[in-house]
Amino acid sequence: MNGSGEMTLAFELSALEELAEPGTVFDDARRWSKYVGVVSDKPTYVVTNFTRKNRIRQDFFSGPKGKGESLESVREQFDTDRHVLVGTTDEDRDLAEEHEWEFLDVTEAAEAAEWQLADDADDEQDATEEDQRDDWP
Repeated sequence: MNGSGEMTLAFELSALEELAEPGTVFDDARRWSKYVGVVSDKPTYVVTNFTRKNRIRQDFFSGPKGKGESLESVREQFDTDRHVLVGTTDEDRDLAEEHEWEFLDVTEAAEAAEWQLADDADDEQDATEEDQRDDWP
């Protein structure tokens, strides 16, 4: 379908929010994942607004379901060798294990895939602004 990998990759919405360029990350993940989507306990419109704003085309999302039910449903629908949840909290880790998904913390995922975290991008922006002279016309 999309990527050549035999993996379904789900991002918890909060994990995507921690990334500097979530749309680019999603596109990158498609190169090595067969299916990529978003899970969240937040209302559907919150996820939809975020994905539209960042031009993310997802293969699946939680909709009105909770994260646990979504992970279960996605696992049943998308038959791949691996199912990986990228999240941010111990609760995400526990949820992944409970539904037989692998868990990967967004910071570790970003480091491994060379994705920039939003905090790092903010730091770079601050440094660039500090380098500019205020007394120059």
